[in-house]
Amino acid sequence: MPNIKSAIKRVKVNTKANAQNAQAKSAMRTAVKKADAALTAKEENANELLTLAVKSLDKAASKGLIHKNAASRQKARLMKKA
Repeated sequence: MPNIKSAIKRVKVNTKANAQNAQAKSAMRTAVKKADAALTAKEENANELLTLAVKSLDKAASKGLIHKNAASRQKARLMKKA
């Protein structure tokens, strides 16, 4: 643990940000997996799940959790299945 006050604060802030980023990234992955499964099984709610997945990918890209090209690639693959 650091001794300098600003370094102690950075550790706390980084820990909190890391937890939030992990939660958001996990939610994004879950949305993409659900949409992919629904599209593969041709379920009736596939379009709703696809919309949620695209939204979560865009949000993750805008926050810097994933690269914008990676988000675009994943969206294209989902749209191709639709």
